[in-house]
Amino acid sequence: MDNADSWPDNEFQAVADPPMEADGNMNFQDAVKVCLTQKYVAFEGRARRPEFWWFFLFQLIVMIAASAIHTIVYYVAMLALLLPAVGVGMRRLHDTGKSGWWMLLGLIPLVGLVLLYFLAQPGNEGANAYGDAPKAEA
Repeated sequence: MDNADSWPDNEFQAVADPPMEADGNMNFQDAVKVCLTQKYVAFEGRARRPEFWWFFLFQLIVMIAASAIHTIVYYVAMLALLLPAVGVGMRRLHDTGKSGWWMLLGLIPLVGLVLLYFLAQPGNEGANAYGDAPKAEA
């Protein structure tokens, strides 16, 4: 059975721009939906600040709720959110023009605060080495 016609021409398929509100910002639900469904393990491309920070808030809420339920639930939630968290973090760094390898700074105590600074910076205007710019922030 030949499935050659059903496979994409390249290894990665481009993901459509995430949904945004009229003013150009992404809301909480859209950020979570994009990170958990459309870009679950997408490490290429760029992510704007709202996408990253809304997903960060979602993670924080889930982790607090899971830890209140049971330790095993906490670990399951942590594992389930690990790849999307790394992916959106890498895409956020790509938006600022930095390599995703900078995420490793988070493993070093106190030096990891530099990573927080990088993640909070505005993205580069226009295209950079990691792709075209996401829609402009309002």
